[in-house]
Amino acid sequence: MFVHASLVLAVIVGAFLAAKKFQVSTELSMLLAAVAGGCVHGVMNGDLSSLVRHLVEGTFTYFDVCLIFITATFFMALVKETGGVAFIVRKIVGTFAERRFLCLLLLTLVMLIPGALTGSGAASVLTVGALVGSVLAAMGVEETRRVAIIFLCAAMSAAAPPINLWAMMAAAGANMPYVGFAAPLAILSVTGALFSMFWLAGGTKAIDRDTALGALPEVPEGMTWGRVLFPFGLLALLVGAGRLLPFHMPVLGLPLIFTLCALVTVVLSPRRLPLGRIASETIQSLLPLVGIMVVVGSLIQIMAWSGARGLISLSVVTLPLSALFATLFLILPISEGMLQYAVAPLIGVPLVMLFNMKGLDPVVALSAMAVMWPLGDCLPPTAVVGRAAVMELGYQGDYYGQFVKSCVVPMAFISVLGTLFLIYSKQIADVLGG
Repeated sequence: MFVHASLVLAVIVGAFLAAKKFQVSTELSMLLAAVAGGCVHGVMNGDLSSLVRHLVEGTFTYFDVCLIFITATFFMALVKETGGVAFIVRKIVGTFAERRFLCLLLLTLVMLIPGALTGSGAASVLTVGALVGSVLAAMGVEETRRVAIIFLCAAMSAAAPPINLWAMMAAAGANMPYVGFAAPLAILSVTGALFSMFWLAGGTKAIDRDTALGALPEVPEGMTWGRVLFPFGLLALLVGAGRLLPFHMPVLGLPLIFTLCALVTVVLSPRRLPLGRIASETIQSLLPLVGIMVVVGSLIQIMAWSGARGLISLSVVTLPLSALFATLFLILPISEGMLQYAVAPLIGVPLVMLFNMKGLDPVVALSAMAVMWPLGDCLPPTAVVGRAAVMELGYQGDYYGQFVKSCVVPMAFISVLGTLFLIYSKQIADVLGG
């Protein structure tokens, strides 16, 4: 069985690398790898007829996560189209232009919200990246540092609660409830985002209010704080009611909650919204991510069917903790750059089981890994969020020689912080729980 699983795993890896060599997209490369591995297992095991069933079943593994992602992103797209995002940024600039510390603090929180609600760093880049970038430019922040700030804050927004897709996918694979992640994820992601912002934007001058406001889009007439904040208040109310009153509040589910908030946003909008266009653009922008999550489900199903997933788990759980603690800060971002969200079920699940067996707290440990993974979204071959930040801000510099290099110190800080949370996860869980 060991030889059989090893052969299937070798075929999967070989098919993926061959597809990438011919510049096939990551999603199709994973699908081809799943089909190749399934065919080899089916032929060797005499059960090729089950291949299609396992491929189809796997596509529904993360169906609920995809629904959350789509509805949350649609909600944020509506908020942006109403002028709510521009309204918030203009108010921050107009009120705190001469108080740089408070302005940077609030801009960091603005960057965190879209990714925290959607689970995607790209959503933060596309929703508020350009607006925050223009304000940073008015503060005198150099171009390369501006792009680095947008990427790092977007990466931390994807790691922030309530929706962290890496933690959700790994928890689902390990049969863990997605409960108790909010506090450790919030501490790690907010600290990482604040450090990135103040490290890269420190020492800049106060905002030129007129220049910054002139670079921001105008807000529709009639936009108020009530119109902007009410949908978010409803979101907090519905999510909180389900947790505080579990025996009295019906289970709505996050997709329905985000849909209700989107409807309220439409009703409160000061201008008529082209819902068809917004929905179409939302789905179009999400196709790569939804596609990779669907394909990852099929790949994981085939690997579990053939024993290749068990082989990976066995290899991981036999490693000494000292070796993992010394290398995870490199392994996690690099694997994310290669496979994106697929690393959560492939590597995250056996690591969670290992940490649990070694007496570490699995929730805090998985939270630490889920904050280090998105740091790899600026690394090849995918570099999804990094490329999005570069394109959104029109960056013309050297991608790896300047942009990625400027991210090294904040990334190192976040990695060290995450590693410390891993090592002392039990003690941290006791403090948070108490």
